[in-house]
Amino acid sequence: MKILNFTIIKLTTCLVIGILTGYFFSIALMTALYFTLAASFFLGIAYFIAEKQFFKTIWFGILAFISMISIGILTVNIHNEQNFTNHYTHHILNKNNQAITFRIREVLKSNTYYDKYVIDVLQVDTKPTKGKSLLSIKKDTINPSLNVDDIYSTKSSFNSLGYPLNPFQFDYESYLEKKYIYHQVSLKRHELFLINDNTHTVFGYANSTRQFINSKLKKYHFKPDELAVINALFLGQRQDLSEDIYNDYRNAGAIHILAISGLHIGVILILLNWSLKPMERLKFGKLQKAILILIILWSFAIIAGLTASVTRAVTMFSIVAIAKNLNRPTNIYNTLAISVFILLLLKPLYIFDVGFQLSYMAVLAIVYIDPMIYKLWQPKNKLLDIYWHTITISIAAQFGIAPLLLFYFHQFAGLFLLSSIIIIPPLAIILGLGIVVILMASLNILPLFLADFFGYIISGMNYIMSVISQQDSFIFNDVHFTTWHVLTSYLIIFSIIQICKNYKFSNLKWALLAVIGFQCALIYTNFRKPSNQFVVFHKSRFSMIGNTMQNKLSVAHDLDSTALLKNSTIKNYTVGHSINNIEHNKLQSIYLLKDKKLLVVDSLNTYHIKSFNPDYVLLRQSPKINLNRLIDSINPKYIVADGSNYKSYTKQWKAICKKRKLPFHDTHEKGAFIINY
Repeated sequence: MKILNFTIIKLTTCLVIGILTGYFFSIALMTALYFTLAASFFLGIAYFIAEKQFFKTIWFGILAFISMISIGILTVNIHNEQNFTNHYTHHILNKNNQAITFRIREVLKSNTYYDKYVIDVLQVDTKPTKGKSLLSIKKDTINPSLNVDDIYSTKSSFNSLGYPLNPFQFDYESYLEKKYIYHQVSLKRHELFLINDNTHTVFGYANSTRQFINSKLKKYHFKPDELAVINALFLGQRQDLSEDIYNDYRNAGAIHILAISGLHIGVILILLNWSLKPMERLKFGKLQKAILILIILWSFAIIAGLTASVTRAVTMFSIVAIAKNLNRPTNIYNTLAISVFILLLLKPLYIFDVGFQLSYMAVLAIVYIDPMIYKLWQPKNKLLDIYWHTITISIAAQFGIAPLLLFYFHQFAGLFLLSSIIIIPPLAIILGLGIVVILMASLNILPLFLADFFGYIISGMNYIMSVISQQDSFIFNDVHFTTWHVLTSYLIIFSIIQICKNYKFSNLKWALLAVIGFQCALIYTNFRKPSNQFVVFHKSRFSMIGNTMQNKLSVAHDLDSTALLKNSTIKNYTVGHSINNIEHNKLQSIYLLKDKKLLVVDSLNTYHIKSFNPDYVLLRQSPKINLNRLIDSINPKYIVADGSNYKSYTKQWKAICKKRKLPFHDTHEKGAFIINY
């Protein structure tokens, strides 16, 4: 069976091409609309002509694919609210404060200093608007957190999200832009004025349901980590997971357990099918049962936050339920393609969502690879069969997601199989019991012993993950993996599976080409490594310098041990450039970079060196100097100020350099300063 023979798969592929084209190339909304209408018109003509022809031509198919690509381009443009004049970005004025009215849409995970929310901007000054923004509220122990659907007014300004200031740093601005969030508003609690707390949206009802369930569960004195895992497993909310718990599951290769996916939805579907089976005796009972199941599944998806993985799972099960009710045969590849098609029409930028990619690649790998591995041994003992199938599914899923995990997280958990063998078989029972516990707690009929028993199960699961995650020798961290590595890895995996299924020379040829492609990617990575590079990293309140020579990084900084432990700047740089050797040195006053010289001026103000004319001067720790005198004294070609300086100082230095037409680089504004020598 050739997968590409399915029409829906071809159309979905064209839709994906269109979405990528529309995202990476700036195509006007009206241009995309006119092109789509024209393509659809010619497609309609080609259809009527093809109906009357005995011998079919390729033109109808070509026009269908072009139409689908144009629909993908149009979909991206329609979902981008910036293309419409009522988006708030068209009403931002060049002034400090504007009257902003907004509604709380989503509660995000807080950091040390701020509570974070996603808001819908309803009005700017007197103009009604649309669009999402990020809201940061300085933490306040007195006032409670904001509730979803509450409407507030304030006077503030929209600030940029901030681009990465260091090499290979996570691009939070790009991440939020793919969620149609372009600005942030930073406020203190007393600057907010509540306008209305009686509005209700779907998101508000979902949040109220989650709050209601949590209020009921808290009566049974679950530990904080237990309650956080329950929220992740059953409500799709991971904001309360501690860093230790999250890292334990990630290092054990079981982080997918905490994301609501097909397994969770499957358990709910089994329970619903069993509990609603009596409805089948009624007239039109099967139809009513299917509709009720779909309503419950989508209600659960909304409560779980409509994340990519839960939406994918519910969409697939919905398609299966509809097909079953219509007595239509289903094919898993068709079902996958239809669900991708529907989701991307509704949420085109889901294609960039990591959860979306991992979810579909895992399912596709399980469907394609698991049957082949499972056939190797089919034990007659039912318990052995369950564990063997768990192993085969876990291995198959890892083939699907390993390249993506290495690309996004630069880590691979070697003990994923052990985690799966221990956790996955009883997980369906744990999920079923958890649903019963939540329902009984909501109805105030949950026995204390059952709540305690379930708490012990969750704590035991956390403990097992903690023990597995401590086996550091099986965790492969800081793996450099690029887009080319991902593509060639998948080609290698696909080719090997094809060879195992059907040994042909053509399959072997593709496998060899894939291996050559992967080797080329490795060679290209080594070629792009910086041979000699000096970097002044940005770190607020501290100085951090890196000097790369022949694949060895020498790091100098003034961070304390706590700050150094939390800082990921050096790790990002070494992983991004595939550098394995790191040494730590003290900060120096002078750096000789072949024919270039750099002088470091700190709070000691030492720079009077005879016959020394540096190319660069690095100002750190807010030195109280007369910059004009320094420039006249040593005639530098470039002034650099790192993140350890007061902003008021850098502002003065910038003005002086601008007046003297001397290049000035402030890492607060421009990010890390890089010298290739």
